[in-house]
Amino acid sequence: MQTSQRDTFLDVLRAGAILAVISQHWLMPVLSYHDGRLATGNALATPGWAILTWLSNVMPLVFFAGGAANHLSLARAASSRDWLGARLGRLLLPVLPLAAVWLAAPALLRDLGAPEQPVEVAGAIAGQLLWFLAVYLLTVVATPLMAAAHRRWGLAVPAALGVAAVLVDVVRFEGFGIVGYANAVFVWLAVHQLGFAYVDGKLGRLERKPALALAAAGFGVTALAVAFGPYPMSMIGMPGAPVSNMSPPSAVLLSVTVGQLGLALAFRPQLRAFAARPSAAAALGWINRRFMSVYLWHMPALVVVAGISVLGFGYATPEPGSLRWLAAAPVWFAAAAAVLLVLLRVFARFETRRLPAGPPAPAPQLVGAALLGSAGLLGLAARGFTTPLGGGVLASALPWVALVLAATAVATRRTPVLVRG
Repeated sequence: MQTSQRDTFLDVLRAGAILAVISQHWLMPVLSYHDGRLATGNALATPGWAILTWLSNVMPLVFFAGGAANHLSLARAASSRDWLGARLGRLLLPVLPLAAVWLAAPALLRDLGAPEQPVEVAGAIAGQLLWFLAVYLLTVVATPLMAAAHRRWGLAVPAALGVAAVLVDVVRFEGFGIVGYANAVFVWLAVHQLGFAYVDGKLGRLERKPALALAAAGFGVTALAVAFGPYPMSMIGMPGAPVSNMSPPSAVLLSVTVGQLGLALAFRPQLRAFAARPSAAAALGWINRRFMSVYLWHMPALVVVAGISVLGFGYATPEPGSLRWLAAAPVWFAAAAAVLLVLLRVFARFETRRLPAGPPAPAPQLVGAALLGSAGLLGLAARGFTTPLGGGVLASALPWVALVLAATAVATRRTPVLVRG
């Protein structure tokens, strides 16, 4: 496994994962509008489609690639503090313009005549996706400690986290549902830790046949857990479903991770060959430099397209899987992509710009900023984007205040080269 240069397999995996995320989020809504109310559904709730989420829910690959990239960049950094300061700035600063836009957007939409319920739905959908960044901040701040644990215990660390995740599920399904949220740490830290194992060669040396066997084992365990356990077939939350594998995350996502990772590793030579093409390399670089911005703004892009087409022109999503749906999907996707490109042109600079070199904030301040930022993002994910004056001034404003304070704490002079990796 090379550590002196970028691993193009990870570049493809990360770029491919974010493209899969936005594709799923753009194509799965089933929308219609009548009498001031927006009806929402999920195309993946179509009978027989739930198994597609075993591949389409690629958040395991996002955390895996993030773990590998964090391990590589930490090894190159002058110190853990330098690395953490740069990483937190790269993650927190791009959220500020999104929060600022949504601070004003609900009132503006109401002034333009949008009914209250669609505005609330739009704010809720856009805010929900911040769960990823909230959890990822925790994995980043834990990376130096987890890297030390990996050097000492290797694959025993994700194995122990996996056992903890299973135990949490046992308690959760015995009627203590709130306990399940502990797996937001155990599950995603375990997946993140597998990225460390890839970097040091424990997974990185797998050839195609062992990798395919790993994929078969992962998906086989998933099938058994779904068939004989308490886990639903879908690996994303479904409308009206009593149990979700994603909110909170369940231990079955670990077997899905193994399955997806095995498939990815089996085709690693082909993925690297693709990345070697000049046009592909340019596209991968463009996406990976804007990874967080693409993630943060792809749902606002969908909100714009849905607002114009569904509320403005009365468009209703055809029955998923029908010929009309298949014909409309590329047009819908292209419209959302066009809006996203415009948004990135305006807002991606908060992620891509280079800041002046210099020392980061003290380590305790950085850790505090990460925890505060995570809490603020979780608040926004739970409440959605609503104006602070709506429903309880203090409760509504706290997530915004926490996020601004966290970003301010890391927005100090730091070495820009450390944000890559």
